[in-house]
Amino acid sequence: MKILVVNPNTTASMTRKIATAAKAAARSDTQIIATNSQNGPASIQGYLDIAECIPGLIAEVKQHPDVDAIVIACFDDTGLDAVRCLVDVPVIGIGEAAYHAASMIAARFSVITTLSRSVSGLETNLTRYGLASRCAKVRATDIPVLQLERGDVATIDKIRQEIKSAINEDKAEAIVLGCAGMTDLMDQLAKEFGLPVVDGVACAVTLVEALVAAGLKTSKLGTYASPEFVLSDEQNSSLAI
Repeated sequence: MKILVVNPNTTASMTRKIATAAKAAARSDTQIIATNSQNGPASIQGYLDIAECIPGLIAEVKQHPDVDAIVIACFDDTGLDAVRCLVDVPVIGIGEAAYHAASMIAARFSVITTLSRSVSGLETNLTRYGLASRCAKVRATDIPVLQLERGDVATIDKIRQEIKSAINEDKAEAIVLGCAGMTDLMDQLAKEFGLPVVDGVACAVTLVEALVAAGLKTSKLGTYASPEFVLSDEQNSSLAI
């Protein structure tokens, strides 16, 4: 099967990191096509960036019509509903995948994300997915997304500190990494802290593989119905009362 993994921002180095994680999680017979938007913000940090990146995301998805499934590689699940309206193959966001996976392996989990202005949107998604009661807290490190690309010790130490607080104060039993730019830290942090550390990229790839294998597609009845064809002026006139 072919899975399109789309990074909605325009930062190619992050896309390469996402591709590595996706390929490591995928089955040997799965082809991962990792790409990013060609137009839009370099990182997605809050509601304005989300709005500005959606046109580029949709344009990129349209360039790959022959895939079996799509992963939206942004933890905000940016443009998820719009892409589901556009295609009938399964579409999963990495935030959605990580939350559901964490809820299956722990009674309580905390999310470690980047900037404080992203917290509200993530909390809204948790409520929407019915998992707000399972999340002890969404914690912001106040690390800009692109700073994660440096991989310096000071940056990772900030993430470590929030994980310590999540364990001691939130009583979290699992940690969800709340940014695609953290995907390469999962194994390291899980070993260091002795609890499950959940990466949304790996979870989304494996979950979408399962949906394809089960023969499931996105429902086109109601919410995710395909866009209607635009009527011509002549057709509109004939429908006028």
